[in-house]
Amino acid sequence: MIPPCTFSSVPASKKAAVLLASATLLTVSTTAPAFADGEPDDKDKPKPPASMSTVGGAQLGKPGTQAKLKPGAPVLPKDLSARSWIVSDAESGEVLAAHNAHWRLPPASTLKMLFADTVLPKFPKTQKHKVALSDLEGIGAGSSMVGIKENETYSVHDLWLGVFLKSGNDAVHVLSAMNDGVDKTVKDMQAHAENLQALDTHVVSPDGYDAKGQVSSAYDLSLIARSGLQKKDFREYCSTATATFPGETKKITKGKDKGKTKRGSFEIQNTNKLLTGGLDVTPYKGIAGVKNGYTSNAGNTFTGVAERDGKILLVTVMNPASGEAHAVYKETARLFDWGFKAAGKVDPVGELVAPKGATGAGKGAPGGVGDGKNGAAANMTHASDDGTSGMGVALAVAGGVVVVLAAGVFVVRRRMPLPGQSGRRPGQD
Repeated sequence: MIPPCTFSSVPASKKAAVLLASATLLTVSTTAPAFADGEPDDKDKPKPPASMSTVGGAQLGKPGTQAKLKPGAPVLPKDLSARSWIVSDAESGEVLAAHNAHWRLPPASTLKMLFADTVLPKFPKTQKHKVALSDLEGIGAGSSMVGIKENETYSVHDLWLGVFLKSGNDAVHVLSAMNDGVDKTVKDMQAHAENLQALDTHVVSPDGYDAKGQVSSAYDLSLIARSGLQKKDFREYCSTATATFPGETKKITKGKDKGKTKRGSFEIQNTNKLLTGGLDVTPYKGIAGVKNGYTSNAGNTFTGVAERDGKILLVTVMNPASGEAHAVYKETARLFDWGFKAAGKVDPVGELVAPKGATGAGKGAPGGVGDGKNGAAANMTHASDDGTSGMGVALAVAGGVVVVLAAGVFVVRRRMPLPGQSGRRPGQD
């Protein structure tokens, strides 16, 4: 459970008077290890470093919870147990609040967002590939799989559905093989992470499977998701709830077509429970992706994007420790709820920076904005929305808003609703 921060210990009846009298900004910054790692005297729990990266702003490099609440702002949820989390505005890049944002932790399958953002632009979705046995080598024991079979042919579109919906490590390895192998793909991903200024991220495996030294951070995962969401295909795949996936080719043994072959198919459902729901998790209103993950080493990890009333937020949560069923989704939902209520009632504690090569990058972190004063989006150069670049400012997520930098000014265009919305089950928000 989250321990009360200094201000929350003030009785409710006195809080309003204190705020109104002072009319000053409330800055929350707690470094108590108990916030995410158990009791204060629990010496066996991992603790965040005393200082971390300051990409995106100096306050994000501090351990503990970072928030600047204005008078009337909602208090942060108290039932959070994640080691690290971050709430940011997907369009402006402003970080509304964070907890150990730059703590380098195992990312699990949320790293597939970086894989997709790196590799997705390289192959047209209509391209076909016949799977060789070598394509499936090196997949970790116990990996999540979509069910790809040797000697069967799949379209690139099929493979990406396998990556996003079923978190299929088999689909990742086939696409890596098409990209000249796992080693080359890992190098490409690392180079892309560095360009995005996701400098907490060290890539060892393309699928997020536990590997020594493989880490990312809540900050980096939000940065990566924001880049991916600028690609139309990425948006479509991460928001798709269900799809039909090609099965095996088998001989027909009965009827008039006996002796012929026919390829089967089967339904797959997105494992993101805030998108599809399941058990005691209700689909989150306005959710539009992005990616969940789990390994025994990383625990549960999740990055999500959602829209309400024209406001688009990104939330990343890493490794909740509460023991609550589906805690990663429930804590994400609480942070989304807080973020939508807090919009306009908090001052940012930092920002999601622009890629290194973006026009105007210069303040704060090397090659980036990072001082918390200038929106990162305003420092990105324009790119087309066809998935050819991670540096554009086209950001069409739920709500259908695209912001395009043209001749130094922002132009807002309206688009159709987010691709994939029609694939949701009846009754889903």
